[in-house]
Amino acid sequence: MKLGEKVSYLKGLMEGLEINESTKEGKVIALMADVLQDMALSIEDMQDQIDEVVEVVDTIDEDLGEIERDYYQFDDDDCCCDDDCDCYDDDCDCCDDDDELYEVVCPSCGDTICLNEGMLEEGSMTCPGCGELLEFDFEEDETEE
Repeated sequence: MKLGEKVSYLKGLMEGLEINESTKEGKVIALMADVLQDMALSIEDMQDQIDEVVEVVDTIDEDLGEIERDYYQFDDDDCCCDDDCDCYDDDCDCCDDDDELYEVVCPSCGDTICLNEGMLEEGSMTCPGCGELLEFDFEEDETEE
């Protein structure tokens, strides 16, 4: 039974008790029932809105996953798992690619970009967020080691 139905049932019970709404107690009980009914309607409206938002977020998440695979050129055929697996999700540990992924932060826009070794070996790339040319120089790192 939904919340609104329970409140309606409660109001029906109150009518069956023939509570006199002209008394102080009757006024309080009637007001409490009205408040409960208003709250139940508000909660049901919010639940409907939440359900709609969850549906939209799920759709956006699926679309973003497709865009990530297209942008980073991941191929689902490389996946060793079933179709439900999103191997390119940070939470998935099922696929061990030989390529390590590195995170680079663009100094201009602050976007974090994931790169593999092949992208780093090219020496530079354009930031997808702001179009800034990012250059990678590892000579300083090698001399420190």
